[in-house]
Amino acid sequence: MTLWETDYCFRVTLPASCARAYRWATDYRAGDLELMGIAGRRHVEHFSDRTVLLTDRLRTPRGPVTKVKLVHLIPERFAWTATHLAGPIRHSQFLYELEPAGRNRCRLRYTGLQIDHVRGRPGAAFRAARTKELAREDSAAWRRLARALGRDRDA
Repeated sequence: MTLWETDYCFRVTLPASCARAYRWATDYRAGDLELMGIAGRRHVEHFSDRTVLLTDRLRTPRGPVTKVKLVHLIPERFAWTATHLAGPIRHSQFLYELEPAGRNRCRLRYTGLQIDHVRGRPGAAFRAARTKELAREDSAAWRRLARALGRDRDA
C-alpha cells in the first residue's frame, strides 16, 4: 500500500456570526451525520473542554465503515482541527477556521490533508480529479450544514 496525500480547500458562507456558528458547529451530537446527508451513527466523547473524540459508524455502498477522529477546539480563534485516528483515511487532518463575512454571517475556511491508502501510484489526472471530488463532496456537506444552521434558531 502507498500513502497518497491530497491537499484541498474551500470556503462556505454560514448564516451566523463567528461565535454562534462556532458554538453550533462544535456542539457535537449523535444526529450530526444526518445533517450532513450521511447515513450512520456518531458517538461523542468529551475528554476536556478542548478535546473531543468522535466515532462515526457509516453505512456506505461498499459496506460499513468506522472513522475515529480526535478534535482539538481552539475557541479563541473560532477554529478547530480533526485528525483521523482510525478508518480508511487514518492520519488525515482537517482545519476549520471561521472568519467574519458581514452582519450575522461568517465564512468557513476548510483546509484538508487527506491521506489515502492506495495500491500503486495514481497519475496526475487521477490526482487532480480526486482533489476536485473531495472538495465537492465536503463543501456540499458544509452547504447542507449551513442550511441546518440557518433553520436552527436555538443555536
